[in-house]
Amino acid sequence: MTNPTYTNRPSVCRNCGALIGAGEKSCAMCDAPKGANATNNPPHNIPNNDARDADGVARPRADHETMRFAQTLFQRPVTFTFIFLFLNVIVFLLTTWAGGSQNNLVLIAFGAKFNALINEGQWWRFVAPIFLHGGVPHLLMNMYGLWILGPYVERLYGSAKFVVFWIVSGIMGVVASYLSVQPDLHSSGIAGQFLFKAQDAVSVGASGALFGLIGVLFVFGIKYRHELPDGFKQAFGTGMLPTILLNVFIGFIIPVIDNAAHLGGLFAGAVLATGIDYKRVGTRGSVAYLWHGLQAIALALVVLTFAIVGMQLRTVNFNAVELGTRIVNGLSVSPANDFVAYFNMLNEASNVFTEALSGDTSRVAAALEEIERAPDFGEEEATVRAGLISLLNRARDFGDLPESERANRVGRTNATQLIEDFNAWQQQRLQWFQDNGARFGIPPIPQNPNQTSPTANTANEANSADDANNNQR
Repeated sequence: MTNPTYTNRPSVCRNCGALIGAGEKSCAMCDAPKGANATNNPPHNIPNNDARDADGVARPRADHETMRFAQTLFQRPVTFTFIFLFLNVIVFLLTTWAGGSQNNLVLIAFGAKFNALINEGQWWRFVAPIFLHGGVPHLLMNMYGLWILGPYVERLYGSAKFVVFWIVSGIMGVVASYLSVQPDLHSSGIAGQFLFKAQDAVSVGASGALFGLIGVLFVFGIKYRHELPDGFKQAFGTGMLPTILLNVFIGFIIPVIDNAAHLGGLFAGAVLATGIDYKRVGTRGSVAYLWHGLQAIALALVVLTFAIVGMQLRTVNFNAVELGTRIVNGLSVSPANDFVAYFNMLNEASNVFTEALSGDTSRVAAALEEIERAPDFGEEEATVRAGLISLLNRARDFGDLPESERANRVGRTNATQLIEDFNAWQQQRLQWFQDNGARFGIPPIPQNPNQTSPTANTANEANSADDANNNQR
């Protein structure tokens, strides 16, 4: 029975699975009449299962695997794509509500990746960053990627495997970011600067998981290239290379991007897809039960992670009245404007310090002026500020040296000492924020119950509005 509602829309050929245009009366691939049931006989008795167009040019007839692929792609639901989109937006609003999605102390309180705290045993920081974002652009970019790629992966592999892909790739991206804090390797050349970080940094974002989906589709297109229609061969497999290469290039030109997290997620997704079959129509049995079990474990891990974060946030004062104001102002206004502006100024000055060590001292003078103009928060803060001023001046003197002097043995020794002094200053700064942030409505950094004070082995909290790797991913 024909439904008139769909007469002007494309349809799927019941014989071969190819798309039939809205105004076409027969399939362009197999020449079967529109609406005809599948048949094992070639149309018009053309030998070798070939169909011919009006000019007599033969075209290969699509096989049944192509039809099953089309059914898989167009008929399955994408439930968890929408669930993950919803969760990311909700968590983003909560971080905004708590004091600003670009406030590193807020992100840390919500479970951002921060090596110093992971080293204290806070394992949930490998999971929570997948659902955290720093700023509207960062959230929109990652959620747009999920909106585009998520449905393909979820329909091809099923919701259970999609959930495992997303969570595992995201965790592996955070693990790669954690392992990439290698000051010695960072200074080893262009590749070292691309992959490794000179200091620890707050890092959040779903792009590790998103790159996992890219890895899945890349391997899928190669692994099943003989089953794919021509249009899908161009989209998947090697068709994903431009996307991968473009993001690698962007990672080279934007230093705050966490390239290690991207590549870690990409590698995880590719490895998973190499050993996992996509879900063909009618698949049932023990394999399906296995993946539903793994899906339940992955989701339980996420729930446990945010249960722990929720316990850490019991003292946070969520002020609903201020939420609308923050949205209007770009979701960056905090309960204490002066305090957060000061915090962000220190983050920026920390970035300038890193640039100066690499020989770029162009922003040191402006950073010193900003520090001098910052609000006064008392005697203890004055000590923190004086320490940063001293570090910037020393870094400028070092950065102004010829490259040959910075690279010789004495230069490397001086650079190492500067980094050690900077890390000690970072620990002093974190302690001051821990002791004083509550007075300004800033949530405290979650602590290990066995620790009496926060530790920061290396703690450069780079605050970026571009992507949530403050370093963002």
